Order: sequence, then structure tokens, then C-alpha cells
Amino acid sequence: MSDFVLLMENCHDPYLVLVCCILSLRTNDKTTYGAALRMMELGTTPKELAAVSEDVLAKAIYPVGFYKNKARQIIELSKSLTTRPVPDTIDELIKFNGVGRKTANLVLARGFGIPAICVDVHVHRICNRLGYVKTKTPEQTEFALREKLPQKYWIDFNTLLVTHGQNVCKPIKPLCAGCPINQRCAKLI
Repeated sequence: MSDFVLLMENCHDPYLVLVCCILSLRTNDKTTYGAALRMMELGTTPKELAAVSEDVLAKAIYPVGFYKNKARQIIELSKSLTTRPVPDTIDELIKFNGVGRKTANLVLARGFGIPAICVDVHVHRICNRLGYVKTKTPEQTEFALREKLPQKYWIDFNTLLVTHGQNVCKPIKPLCAGCPINQRCAKLI
């Protein structure tokens, strides 16, 4: 498990989960982890990060992908959250610029402890590769999993599959021979 995944596993502050997830979009975990730590040195609350200049935040989070846009987005988001709490519904969370269902679900699951299924590329790929679902998009996978996967597994499902996807069930050249669930995988049947 990467340091960033561990950070997210142990973070239960909805605001920090939200801004760290924004940092992680289209960026590998190692890069995101360092950027998250540098960002948190500048602030850990909406009020603190809202007061940081875009240039200072951009330098702190570099080299995450789209670091200038993310700095602007995090500051705007922080300003809007200085007067209200982080919303605890998907519908309200996705109203924020750049926040999609994956991020919203992660905030609900990790930040609030609300059962939610965070579907990223790993979860989408592995669930389809295993034959557990047959979907074309991560959003379709989320809704298929909501119907099929018992709710008690929703919160931890993403972490388990991300870890499995980064270490065993890789997008290219998966390590099927060493996979503990290869006998149940539709790819090998």
C-alpha cells in the first residue's frame, strides 16, 4: 500500500479528504503524497488554505498534474467552505468545480464514514476483468456495484482494489500467476 493510500485511509476529515483527492487526480500516489504533505504545511482547514496565494500553493503542490489549476481550484473550494461545512451528499459535492462522483464517494466513505463506492480506473478495470460486472464506464461500474456488492464492503472496496491493481492486476501485463484470486478471474477462464 502506498504512503498516499495510507494517508487517505487514516484521514477522517472530510475537507482534507476532498482536497487531497483533488490533488491525486491524474497523478501517481508517490507524487501526490509529497504534494499533500507540503500543502498541509500551509494549512489544513478551509480558512487556512483560502488565505494562501495561488502561486504559493502551486509551488507547494508541484509536480502534481495540472498543479496551477488545482491550486486555483483548492483555493476557490476553500473559500466557499469557510462559511459552511463540507457537504455529505454526492449531489452537493459534485456541484464543486472539478469534483466528480469518484471524489464525492471517497469524501463520503473516508471523510464521513458513509457507505459509498469510490470507483476509479483500478476498480473499474478489475471488476470487469474479473467478470464481476460488465460495464463500459466507471460510473456504470459504480451503479452495478451498488446493486451487487453488499454495502458492508463499500467503504474499503476501493482501497483493496487500488492496492491489488497497483501491485498485481496491473493494466498492462498483470501478474496473473501470482494473483491470489486468479482461479476466479474471468480473464483466465
